[in-house]
Amino acid sequence: MTAPAASSTPLFATALPPATIAALLFALMLPVTAMVPVLPALTVERHPDLGDIARHAFMSANMVGALLAAPLAGWLADRSGRRTALIVSALALNAASLFALAGEHAYGVVLTLRFIEGCAHISALSLLMTLAADHARQDRLGGTMGGVGAAIGLGVAAGAPLGGWIGAHDAALVPFAGGALAAALALAAACVLRDATAAPRERRSPFAAVRQQRALAIPYVFAFVDRLTVGFIVSTLTLYMAVVLELGPARIGAAMAAFLVPFSLLTWPAGRLCRHVDAFALMLVGSVLYGAFLIALPLAGRDALLPLMAAGGVVGAAMYAPSLVLTAALAPDGARATTLAGFNIAGSAGFALGPLLAGSLVAWLRATGIDPYVPVFVVFGLFEIVLALALLPLWRRQRLPPALAGTPEPS
Repeated sequence: MTAPAASSTPLFATALPPATIAALLFALMLPVTAMVPVLPALTVERHPDLGDIARHAFMSANMVGALLAAPLAGWLADRSGRRTALIVSALALNAASLFALAGEHAYGVVLTLRFIEGCAHISALSLLMTLAADHARQDRLGGTMGGVGAAIGLGVAAGAPLGGWIGAHDAALVPFAGGALAAALALAAACVLRDATAAPRERRSPFAAVRQQRALAIPYVFAFVDRLTVGFIVSTLTLYMAVVLELGPARIGAAMAAFLVPFSLLTWPAGRLCRHVDAFALMLVGSVLYGAFLIALPLAGRDALLPLMAAGGVVGAAMYAPSLVLTAALAPDGARATTLAGFNIAGSAGFALGPLLAGSLVAWLRATGIDPYVPVFVVFGLFEIVLALALLPLWRRQRLPPALAGTPEPS
């Protein structure tokens, strides 16, 4: 049977403008870090009997949901070829869970709602990333995925000070505002998004991409460890700033913004840079410097915190953008959604484990009479440094396949 004429249309001829998907990704990420400055208010102030691990679990529960939902969303998208309908459904569920979180509930119910929120959020995030890659021209994949990373990072960066401002007097306003935003995004996505003309439709296991392209294991491992440290930052660092440095929600939000704004602004240039430098090497250097940044954090006083956080954001972009570009570029034909879902699975697993591991270490060190914060920061910094050093021989023997193919992007 002759294929419909539409299927022969070049993919980029009907492509969505990258700014459309970037705007949705930016807004989607705002509620994620908006929760961070009000973490103490949503946990220990509402539930004063919580221990260290239970407090950290608030930032892990949604990532456990993300870990389980990401492969399912990617598999459904690759099987059906329908990204938009799944994105709209996920955004609606995200809105409902955030609205519910604004209410007073037993802590078990709160963690359940966070789990549902994580399922919905990662599904929308992964499929919006996939839709961006579907609509990208191959010779502009680096710039497109760098732009995706920048939009995500800018949303994360803006969310922290926004959450500190909204929740300064009532922490419950933060999830309520997040729910209203997610509902608006669901409506906007239904109106403006469309699936790519040549969106692939394959029935694959969510883990088939790594079996087919073993080099994907490297950006996946980096995604896991990087998000492990991010989970640590949004939980332990936040509690450290509130308890030890005695900073309020607004100042915690400002400190997070000092880290996230340069991270976000430099993600797109770092993605472009991967066309001209070895992306694997860039990840290794970024990881070493990022590990040093984590180790230095508890040694810095209040006055040095903001410039140090800003420096951490610069080196963070050097880690994140190459891993995202490599993942998109190494995706096997017809498996882009499941490949990017795998990237998010690895990241979500790290994000879920980070707060729990950090909380367990804090509780154990506190029980042994040791001031917990400096040792925990050192441990998480060493995770990054050891990973980079462990993979250095692999880089010296044989570099990864080129991250991008085709002609260079126009300046």
